Amino acid sequence: MNTCILVGIGGPSGSGKSTLAHALQSHLEAATVISVDSYYHPLDHLPLGERHKCNFDHPDSIDWHLFAEQLELLTRGREILQPVYSFHEHSRMPGGVPIMPHGVVIVEGILTLHHPSIRPLLDLKIYVEAPDHLCYDRRRERDLVERGRSEQSVAEQYTSTVRPMAEQFVWPTRAHAAIVVRGTDPLEQSVQRIATALTACLVAK
Repeated sequence: MNTCILVGIGGPSGSGKSTLAHALQSHLEAATVISVDSYYHPLDHLPLGERHKCNFDHPDSIDWHLFAEQLELLTRGREILQPVYSFHEHSRMPGGVPIMPHGVVIVEGILTLHHPSIRPLLDLKIYVEAPDHLCYDRRRERDLVERGRSEQSVAEQYTSTVRPMAEQFVWPTRAHAAIVVRGTDPLEQSVQRIATALTACLVAK
């Protein structure tokens, strides 16, 4: 029997996945959030100037082997050391974040529901959808403030990779979700809906 419940939240960049994940975490008594972004492949083998040009929205940018291995360890009641990824250096930082296999572990990221090695490990799969223009506006604000990007680089990346990759790899994952919520819905409403489904998962365990 699993010692924790794994909840996967997927959806396009800017749809509101992270906001929903942390709101759900606050609502629950014992919950931890894991970001798929923590499992990007380190790009130490490339010059720093070349690292920024990589396609971070393609599934190949994620270390699926390590990600699946660590999620499986959690389902077996084992503690993991989640990697820490630097978006400035595009590399993994020394050490990691200890994650205990208790309560609810919320996994969020654009490709959470994409990989066939990950989906079977998730007890509850959620997809967050939002209009494309809203996703862009939210991503633009995040990248300008949190990641030190320029207006031009944000726009170019969204047009060249973010939206095309979402269309090819992210939007189709909606079909794998047990629950679909809108990133424009009241947050409390979405959290309560998921919390109700989690209660059913706990009963089923």
